[in-house]
Amino acid sequence: MQISDLPYADPGVPDARSGPRFLWWLGRNQLGGQLKALAWGLLHFVAVMTLPYGVGLAVQAVVERSGTRLALAGVMLVVSGIGIALGDTMLHRTAVTNWITAAARVQQLLARRTAHLGSALTRRVAAGEVVAVSTGDVEKIGWFVEAVSRFTAAALTVVVVCVGLVVYQPDLGLVVAVGVPLVGLGVLPLLPRATRLADAQREKAGKATELASDTVAGLRVLRGIGGEELFLDRYRRASQDVRRAAVRSARMWSLITAVQVLLPGLLLIAVVWHGLGLVRDGHVAVGELVTVYSAVMLLGYPLRHFEEIAMAYSFSRPSAKRAARVLSLQRDSSVGAEVTDGSGDSGDSAGSGDSAGSGDSAGSGSGESSGSGSTSGSGSTSGSGSTSGSGVGSVGAPVRATGDLYDPVTGLLAPEGRLTAVVCGDPDEAGRLAERLGGHAPLDTPVPSVRLGDTQLDALPLDAARAAVLVQDKDPVLLSGTLRELLDVPASGQVAVADALAAAECADVLDALAQNSVDDDPMEAPITERGRSLSGGQRQRLALARSLVTDPEVLVLDEPTSAVDSHTEARIADGLRALRRGRTTVVCTSSPLLLDRAERVVFVHEGEVAAVGVHRELVHTQPRYRAVVTRETEQEQQHRTGNGSGGPDGSGDKTAARVGTTGLGIEIGIEETA
Repeated sequence: MQISDLPYADPGVPDARSGPRFLWWLGRNQLGGQLKALAWGLLHFVAVMTLPYGVGLAVQAVVERSGTRLALAGVMLVVSGIGIALGDTMLHRTAVTNWITAAARVQQLLARRTAHLGSALTRRVAAGEVVAVSTGDVEKIGWFVEAVSRFTAAALTVVVVCVGLVVYQPDLGLVVAVGVPLVGLGVLPLLPRATRLADAQREKAGKATELASDTVAGLRVLRGIGGEELFLDRYRRASQDVRRAAVRSARMWSLITAVQVLLPGLLLIAVVWHGLGLVRDGHVAVGELVTVYSAVMLLGYPLRHFEEIAMAYSFSRPSAKRAARVLSLQRDSSVGAEVTDGSGDSGDSAGSGDSAGSGDSAGSGSGESSGSGSTSGSGSTSGSGSTSGSGVGSVGAPVRATGDLYDPVTGLLAPEGRLTAVVCGDPDEAGRLAERLGGHAPLDTPVPSVRLGDTQLDALPLDAARAAVLVQDKDPVLLSGTLRELLDVPASGQVAVADALAAAECADVLDALAQNSVDDDPMEAPITERGRSLSGGQRQRLALARSLVTDPEVLVLDEPTSAVDSHTEARIADGLRALRRGRTTVVCTSSPLLLDRAERVVFVHEGEVAAVGVHRELVHTQPRYRAVVTRETEQEQQHRTGNGSGGPDGSGDKTAARVGTTGLGIEIGIEETA
């Protein structure tokens, strides 16, 4: 694999059982590059270690006044120099290739896993941790993978030199053969503590990165509530913890480096001391002593790779552990089998409370609903620089004959071609329901699969499921790029971009973007990372427009208007109903304006469907529904029903409080009752 061949057509299936296993898997998948680096490393190191023999031969030739041997020594030194230059150049080239390709493989694996898990990923690991793994950690992992081949070449060279010295000059060679292992392994007792300190540093650095990422992501909100300084202070403390941990780790590695310098120096002194005695006794020639001395001196070069591999492993192990943790996460695709075929007739959910008609919405305003080919919540993008927190796949996959969406957990049925609004007593419950309806069961709790017609979503290939259902969560993500790129998503072609923007009430957003565009074209206006240059309501409306452009067969929206004012929300409700006419649309919301436009309202309480009807009916007949939609307290309920006011004898005028919330707008009125 060369750098020009990246990205990988298939990065493979990683062994994510542990950090060391993941590193071993990476090394095995780069065996060709590792062998190339090993070969060039051997050439380089062996060429370096032949220099002492050439120098010793030259010294001995001068002592013996032999021109022939001096010329031979010169030729040997030239050949060694060429080998050093060629080996070093190609070793560096191959090592960098191994480093980059290993890092690229890890990044591709992380990107694929992120797209596979979608929004479920951040329920298991912090977003900042994913950022830390995909940036700094991949470099550490790549460093260790490429350092293995260089270390192997260095270790083999040390063995060859020791054996060669024993053969060349046994008296001095034995001293070197005994001393070199002591030098190489002398730092071994220090490595466990160095590894622990390095692990602690990496852990603290990872937490600081997570804190910084999460703080930046919520900076606008923090400024709004005055919490910016609080989080900045937390980051300062985390940064100082990282600095102190780095200093402690650096001190230990400095000690290891000092030992790596001290021990070879002591070995060199021992060789010279013993060698001078042998030269004085006539057992060793001067040139042979120079050869052994030079070889011991140059052995410090390959021995340094022993320190490097220890350092690389110490820093890469926690990084590999974090990467393996992310890569080991799985979508629960086996739970669909728990649902029997007979339990899901899409038109009948006995005992679930959804038998109320899905037809007329008496007095509620009317309209139909939505859907046509798109995806479920997963986080992959269309290549256009945008994502709504719900990946977009190919459109129009033939996976079913009906658009009925049925959740066996709650008994919720979203009929084909209808605009169904879902009210949940718990906001977190609404988010979990939206995930399930998109085919994403919570990772920790297996649940029966949602069915689309007669097809279980979890039984479908991921691409097919994403082609059938699109989920837009309550916090959609906009990647950087132009508005045209943002809306360039896989779509059925039945909904024009202008119609989608109009339905999502984006006129003021387009005016604001036109001011930032060079040619006053809002479609070419730049949008910053995560849409941070826009307000929350503007981001939400653009994300809604993007979802409408895809025209999915089934569209699931989780609080799509929570950040807009009541007047804009009312217009969005009308636009959504008109544009999605005849499509299957499910809106998880507690907004009275959206609920009033729905053809069918389903109230989910504690994981079960508690009531089905239309908004104006349920708000009068279902106290729990009214309490959720109007945010009515028990005291207000008693007051409204006439139990909390009047004269001393309970007679007299009574008042009823009418409280309605519409997005960010709150309407409070007092009505006199007889």
